[in-house]
Amino acid sequence: MTPQVQKQYISILQEELVPATGCTEPIAIAYAAAKLRQVLGVAPERVLAEVSGNILKNVKSVVVPNTGGLKGIRAAIAVGIVAGEADRELQVISSVPSSSHGAIASYCRDTPIQVACPDTPHILDICLTGWAGQDEATVHIADHHSNIVLIRRNGTVLLEKPLEVSDGDGLTDKSCLNLGDILEFSATVDLSLVRELLERQIQCNSAIAAEGLEGDWGANIGSTLLKEYGSDIKVEARAWAAAGSDARMSGCEMPVVILSGSGNQGITASLPVIRYAKHLGAGEEQLLRALLVSDLVTVYQKAGIGRLSAYCGAISAGVGAGCGIAYLHGADQEAIAHTITNAVAILSGTICDGAKPSCAAKIAAAVDAGILGYQMYREGQSFRGGDGILAEELSDTIANIGILAREGMRGTDRTILKIMTA
Repeated sequence: MTPQVQKQYISILQEELVPATGCTEPIAIAYAAAKLRQVLGVAPERVLAEVSGNILKNVKSVVVPNTGGLKGIRAAIAVGIVAGEADRELQVISSVPSSSHGAIASYCRDTPIQVACPDTPHILDICLTGWAGQDEATVHIADHHSNIVLIRRNGTVLLEKPLEVSDGDGLTDKSCLNLGDILEFSATVDLSLVRELLERQIQCNSAIAAEGLEGDWGANIGSTLLKEYGSDIKVEARAWAAAGSDARMSGCEMPVVILSGSGNQGITASLPVIRYAKHLGAGEEQLLRALLVSDLVTVYQKAGIGRLSAYCGAISAGVGAGCGIAYLHGADQEAIAHTITNAVAILSGTICDGAKPSCAAKIAAAVDAGILGYQMYREGQSFRGGDGILAEELSDTIANIGILAREGMRGTDRTILKIMTA
């Protein structure tokens, strides 16, 4: 691996493994809203929110943290405007006191907030315009959750970035990702270069999963799994990942280290590996390197899919977790390649119909597929190229997943949105 490629891998991890409080789509809206107030200097008297369909889908049913249990776009705008700290980006509402809940609810109820879903070439697109007296301001986010591309006040452009309609997200080029380099990087990188990122992932995601198991969150998928199926490590891995989502989707105020722009994917890629490492008695270095495998295999799959899609991102992260678990067992490149192929064959095409409590159940299924994918290989069993979307080469299978998600499920995405907004 060349120093340049290693630098790209580290850059990808730095961009992907960032903390966020709350589901990232409503938090991106709250961030835009806090920035809007900052630009106007006062709370807007009315707001126009123009968002892409995937944003609408992923905000509709999720509880926004620190709002007293409010859901949806208007709630995200209200908390950002009333109490958000714009300079904290995806932790914009992490420090909102409960004493602000009344003001947030009042703003959400009493302020005219119009929500529109115009056609846009950008899957992730949030444009907020606000008015206060004679003043008007616009804040536009596109392509990834904290990427402000336009700030305008009273017709004067204060910030503008060029926007291109492309498959990119404005971040480090991920075409460098391939399984061989992922495994070499994970096995050889100086851990001091990534330790802080991974330790934060372990700490934050373990904490919210523990809360999900102890508290009453969502549909309590995590605690139900442990209660009904026992404490086998395969169950425990599914349960801890699901529990993190139980809490996150239902408004838990604890931060999560996200992956591919998603807290659920960050949880899914990390918790099963963390629990398996503990079960196996793995050392710290082995755990950190296994997390690198899981995180990077997840991003490798997601690069062709995009930030948001009708393709459930938890599936990619569950496959990543299966690879991290395989790595903990000493698996080589062939074993991990078959783990990916097997797991992809099991659950590819699972739909994303928005962020909500049922995400936890999909996460549990995704982790199960990842684990089964590795267990199949250990038993000498594998699905073969030519079966469905599987190709002979792993890289071609990964490309096929991207085609399925971006092209094949485009109509599915529109249909899901139509059903959800009917």
